[in-house]
Amino acid sequence: MSVSRIGPTRRGLLVSAAAAAILPTRVFSQNGPDDQERTDVKIRLIFDTHTMTATLYDNPSARDFVSMLPLQLEIDDFGSNEKIAYLPRKLTVDGHGPFSNERPYDLCYYMPWGNLAMFYADYKHPGLVRLGRFDDGYKALHVRGKFPLRIERIQ
Repeated sequence: MSVSRIGPTRRGLLVSAAAAAILPTRVFSQNGPDDQERTDVKIRLIFDTHTMTATLYDNPSARDFVSMLPLQLEIDDFGSNEKIAYLPRKLTVDGHGPFSNERPYDLCYYMPWGNLAMFYADYKHPGLVRLGRFDDGYKALHVRGKFPLRIERIQ
């Protein structure tokens, strides 16, 4: 007479526990870089006569960015799809990962140069960390020119 097991074996449970301890947490996460959690942290960006708002995502780079606010920077055109502004220091990039659902009006951090990248048209580049998404006033990104820029936390 043979006895059949129902449910997981002790060996299977031990292997699963060991894998969970060894593999990176984001492998088991429901939210990867393509599906980031929005926070309730909102920022205001003001240049020329324009005001934009953005909601930040929950990642180490965005939290580091918020710790620097308020900021007085300069916003300028770059290429035909974005405006950029250089930060006073580089942000942490701990926990960043590539994402594939890029779209206009994303607020990103460009790791090699240490600048904000504010996209108003399609884009794709591997050196970016997405910080958030513009909510309102983002059409101002289409205004050509170089302007003083103030960035502040709203909430």
